[in-house]
Amino acid sequence: METFWAGAAALVPSAGLGLIFWFVMRKIVRADRDERLALERMDREAAERGEK
Repeated sequence: METFWAGAAALVPSAGLGLIFWFVMRKIVRADRDERLALERMDREAAERGEK
């Protein structure tokens, strides 16, 4: 049983860092997507008003 806990203790920091990395990358990708949608909406509105 002691070997199990030693193995688990060795894997927990890597798994935690992996989860943090995943959340950060997810936030970046979603922010980029939202920014692109906002720019597309602004371009569409400008085109409707006849601006360039």
